[in-house]
This record gives sequence, C-alpha cells and structure tokens, in this order.
Amino acid sequence: MATILAVKRVYASPVDDDGFRVLVDRLWPRGLRKDAAHIDLWSKDVAPSDGLRRWFAHDPEKWREFQYRYAAELQANPEPFRLFAAELFRHPRATLLVAARDEQHNHGLVLLAALRERQGT
Repeated sequence: MATILAVKRVYASPVDDDGFRVLVDRLWPRGLRKDAAHIDLWSKDVAPSDGLRRWFAHDPEKWREFQYRYAAELQANPEPFRLFAAELFRHPRATLLVAARDEQHNHGLVLLAALRERQGT
C-alpha cells in the first residue's frame, strides 16, 4: 500500500489526516515553539542547501531553475533521500512541513514529486 503524501505549512494547525509529520526545512521555523509544532521528525538533510535556498529566495521567476537545481542536489547526495523515503514509506500517511509562505513555489513540492516518483505513483 502506497503512503499518502502531502505538503503543508508548518504553521497550519495539525490535523489527524496529517499522519507522520516531517519538517523538511534546514532551519527551524521562526516563532514556532518546538512543543507546539507537533513534529514527528525533523529531516534537515533533505532540505535545499543554504546556498540554493538563498539564491531562490522564494522568487517565482526562479521556480523552474530551482526545481532543477534542488532535484540535482538530491541526486548528487542520494543516501539522505533514500533513508528519508524509507522512513516515510513506513507510514500510511505523511505530511511534509515547510515554513515557506508561498504554497505554489516551495521545496516541499519538489521533494513531494521526488518521493512520488520513487514510490511509483
């Protein structure tokens, strides 16, 4: 059975449908207390590098290039992604949590696509 995957902002209230909640940002989200985050795992190793994150700066004009560069980073260092995917796929539902305000242009969506490709869905 395939894991049901989703992406949402870490600041949104947790719901039962979130399942296994994973923060996929390299930095802890501003203003969020750790005890209030309801996070099951913080996976910094699969987040974009600091250099790529700074270059992108959530600029929609850079979105296509960011997707390419981030996918290349994941492929260049496959072991963290492999371990991350294996952990996620142990759960029936998993939600990737990001701090980004832009819900259409963020690394969680790129990571979600890579996970779905790996999962074959």
